[in-house]
Amino acid sequence: MSNKQKIVIDPITRIEGHLRIEVEIDENNVVTEAWASGQLFRGIETILLGRDPRDTGLIAQRICGVCTNVHYRASISAVEDAYGIEIPQNAEIIRNLVTLSLFVQDHIVHYYHLHSLDFVDITGALGADSTKAVKEAERFSDHPYRSSEGHLESVKEKLSGFVKAGRLGLFANGYWGHKAYRLNPEQNLIHMNHYLEALRLQREISKAVAIFAGKTRHPQNLVVGGVTSVADMLNPQRLNDFLFIIKEVRDFIERAYIPDMMMIVEGYRDSIAAGEGRASGNFMCCGGYRFGKQQQLFESGVVTAHDFDRIEAFDESKITEEASRSWYENDAPLSPYEGETKPFYTDLNADGTLKSEGKYSWVKAPRYGGKVMEVGPLARMIVGVAKNSPVIRPYMERFMQKTGMKLLDFSTGVGRNAARAVEAQICCDYLFDTMSDLIENIKYYDETTWTKYIFEDLPKEAKGRGIFEVPRGVLGHFVRIENSKVANYQAVVPTTWNASPKDANNSRGAYEESLVGLTLADPSAPLEVLRVIHSFDPCLACAVHVIDTKGREVARYKMANGCPV
Repeated sequence: MSNKQKIVIDPITRIEGHLRIEVEIDENNVVTEAWASGQLFRGIETILLGRDPRDTGLIAQRICGVCTNVHYRASISAVEDAYGIEIPQNAEIIRNLVTLSLFVQDHIVHYYHLHSLDFVDITGALGADSTKAVKEAERFSDHPYRSSEGHLESVKEKLSGFVKAGRLGLFANGYWGHKAYRLNPEQNLIHMNHYLEALRLQREISKAVAIFAGKTRHPQNLVVGGVTSVADMLNPQRLNDFLFIIKEVRDFIERAYIPDMMMIVEGYRDSIAAGEGRASGNFMCCGGYRFGKQQQLFESGVVTAHDFDRIEAFDESKITEEASRSWYENDAPLSPYEGETKPFYTDLNADGTLKSEGKYSWVKAPRYGGKVMEVGPLARMIVGVAKNSPVIRPYMERFMQKTGMKLLDFSTGVGRNAARAVEAQICCDYLFDTMSDLIENIKYYDETTWTKYIFEDLPKEAKGRGIFEVPRGVLGHFVRIENSKVANYQAVVPTTWNASPKDANNSRGAYEESLVGLTLADPSAPLEVLRVIHSFDPCLACAVHVIDTKGREVARYKMANGCPV
């Protein structure tokens, strides 16, 4: 008789979109198997069929309410690639300024507002001594961010007021007091202080993005051939406003985000040592974001089985998607140019759990040369160090020296967060170099932002792709054009890579693999599962979608008692 028990977390919250996780644990509360299931159908590719290729970006950016710009850019770039249109350098620089700003914003928001409460016990902060908290903050930074005794005391009073009034709001549901929390009261208070400060900063970064993007969340500045941000580019005040905000954000990263991550590494060193959250060790990067004369921010390459001494060249032709365990008709591994998105839902088990065999997710299974890959900040930092990147390696070595971490240690749940913090620091710093390139061009009267073309003269048949590193990993949009209309369109997004179900060979996706071997302190409150899954920064809205053309309610979901928001 089996002593195994199945635990269902549905929905996984504090992410974009709807994700269901099921894990099977043994008598020692160790996870022996896992299933990750995207619970809504993705339909954007179908909506794009028959459209004018020049319009795909405006529609494709609606794939997600968070990742709007990167889908917009990848879609526009796919069409430009199909038609062989090269954009001016200024257009590329402006696109990079917006995208890298979103890297910084996304990483800060993800850690503090979507993930930090997996490490931080809010109720534990109420018992903190503000005087001791000041000293604690100074252990991790020479100049801690807004960490005076008076300010920390006011933060504690604010949190206490929420509790006494019985209105914790977004903090109302949580596993507070859980055995898996490791920070002391003063560290919890420091984190909550920065949680509140980050709320203000994310608004400021949105302003910086809007300077060149026209607006945010859904930007309007990209067109096939370049950008429309000419007036902003030529306005010194607008450039200065952008830099002023980025300087403020950089200050927060240096004095709050990086020190807080060092604190997490210290507090959860046992989790790192146990390898909690480690997946298969296969990492993939496409590289990119040029600046200066010959430099680029991210390296391309593929690492397998944590072999950091052997780097394969990235080859996009090796990318396929299959659906043997996904709710679609065609199970075969197909190139994204030939991919199909025909729904074939096969229902759940009679008890409402996922089928252990057969199809169980709306997320497809992307593979690289038949292998599962993990993408994202962790992959970029590991490949950057392994390839001796002059940009990435110094930042990573500095963090490793301060924390005592080794490169393998980053391949854990805690390590993914550390890699993301280091990447935010890098992107923020190199925004200044990117802006310098723009100013240099303007200085020498290069004001071109668009490549002229005549649509009627372009080929009637073409195909192209836009592949970029974006906050959550490698994003690819693939378009095939026939008779000057979209004949096929596929988006292979970061969360599709990481959240993929098992494939025909029964190889687990990165989420699933990272959960196997995890020990739960309390199966009724699976905080450890949330901690690992959140470390990937899931965005299921990018991986799966649903649309009802009549505008009717499709489904309603109720939070289970005790499931954190």
